[in-house]
Amino acid sequence: MIAEDSALLREGLRALLTDEGVVVDAAVGDGDALLALLGRSARPDVVLVDVRMPPTHTDEGIRAAVEIRRRWPTVAVLVLSQHVESEPARELVTGEGAGVGYLLKDRVMRVSELLDALHRVARGEVVVDPEVVRQLFAGSRRADPLESLTPRERDVLGLMAEGRTNAGIGAVLHLSLSAVEKHGNAIFTKLGLDASDGYSRRVLAVLQYLQG
Repeated sequence: MIAEDSALLREGLRALLTDEGVVVDAAVGDGDALLALLGRSARPDVVLVDVRMPPTHTDEGIRAAVEIRRRWPTVAVLVLSQHVESEPARELVTGEGAGVGYLLKDRVMRVSELLDALHRVARGEVVVDPEVVRQLFAGSRRADPLESLTPRERDVLGLMAEGRTNAGIGAVLHLSLSAVEKHGNAIFTKLGLDASDGYSRRVLAVLQYLQG
């Protein structure tokens, strides 16, 4: 499904994706219409959402995306925007659920990039534009917490950033699952990631690693 307030862009995206073999179930012009449609119809694999939509054209789209993640966690979400809305973006990309992406429209230069992002979030991956990561963490650290990690912890975090599971990390580094979990917990502690804040510590750690 597509949510985009510009009729020209909305129908252009529908035609483009359809031509590439993607089934577009519906295309609507605002976040409320998208949520209502999801509430009464079959769930799509991915929802493509613009950030700024009616009525105020501020952050309605990303707020709808966050709500989708909360109410229908099996639905992947890909946000396209000309702006980075920091707090809702942080909530979106670090929450639990299916795949999620946040891309800046001006930096999606080819159709293949958009299609790749759609397929990746549909598979459960996190796809975030590096500029979004930079703005999310700009000014949030007085010192680089990555410097406190041991070489082994950096290896583990690097493999997390590749999307590997704990079992996959253990296989690469020849570590037991419990050892990988121990290193992971140490990484989260050193990076100041609290298990009780409602966010995915693993995603936050990877974002800090990529931004560093």
